[in-house]
Amino acid sequence: MTFSRFRWLAVLGLLILATGPRGHAQDNPTHFTGLINDHTVPAFGSWELHGVWTLDLQGASNKADFTAALTMERSDLFFLFPPGSPTLPDPTSLTVRNAHTHHVAMSGGTASSLTNGFRVTGPVTISANGGIPTPINFSTDSTLTVDITGGVLVPYSNIAITFAGDAASHFGQNPLKGVVSGLK
Repeated sequence: MTFSRFRWLAVLGLLILATGPRGHAQDNPTHFTGLINDHTVPAFGSWELHGVWTLDLQGASNKADFTAALTMERSDLFFLFPPGSPTLPDPTSLTVRNAHTHHVAMSGGTASSLTNGFRVTGPVTISANGGIPTPINFSTDSTLTVDITGGVLVPYSNIAITFAGDAASHFGQNPLKGVVSGLK
C-alpha cells in the first residue's frame, strides 16, 4: 500500500513539474524590468554605468523593444591608472569625473532562444545628455545584443547588454551586466 501511494505521489509530482510555469506559452512573461550596474574595462576608460531598463516581447512575432536610461562617470580605477596619462588626474574634479547620461533604445529587435533564456539583437539609438552624442554619432552604425538568462531557481535573473559598431568605442565590447527585478 505504501508503494502505491509513493508511485502515485511521484506521478503527481512529475505532472506538476511538466505543467509548471514554463509548461504553458501564455504563462511566459512578456514585460521585463531591471537594473544595470557595471563598469567598463580600463582600456575603454574605466567608466561606471548605472541605470534602469525595460524589455517588451511582442507576442509570437519574435520581436522585442528595449530601452535603458543610464548614467556614466569615471570610476575610481581611472584615477589610479589613467590610460596614456603621465600624471594622475584629480579625483575631486567633476570635469574629469565627466558624469553624463545615455538613453538607449532598440525597437523591433529580433528575439531568439538561448539554452538558459533568450537574446534580442538589433540596431540601437543612443543619446548623450539628451542630444546627439559627440564627438561621433555612434547611434548611426551601432547594434545591441541583450541577453536575458537565469538558472533553475530563477529562470530570468540576469541581463547582459553588449554594444557593437561605433557604440563599442564608448561602452566597450564586453557585456555590461545587471539584474532582472520584475516581469509580468
